[in-house]
Amino acid sequence: MDEGLGMREEVEELLRSAINELTREGLNPDIMLAGPKFISYAGDFLSEYALSVYKVDELEYDAVIADSQYLGQMRKASRRVSIEPLLKEKAMWEEFRSIDV
Repeated sequence: MDEGLGMREEVEELLRSAINELTREGLNPDIMLAGPKFISYAGDFLSEYALSVYKVDELEYDAVIADSQYLGQMRKASRRVSIEPLLKEKAMWEEFRSIDV
């Protein structure tokens, strides 16, 4: 994880990237299905996005951003993002910092 970026910035970048990718493909991302652990990291800024957010327990650390008009009809109408790799990387860097050399 880039030490210059905090967790919030990295999660926001994941969201922006998925939203921009869908928008470039001519879709209108307007819905997010998010796991409770994803919401716990992103909940304080999700209201800044024009997305209807629905909690789905099974998604845990993941979220699916989609165009609700095409959800389930087109594979490319959604993007899945996960913060779990970011958390693992953060834990690894914290472990490295704690090693006394």
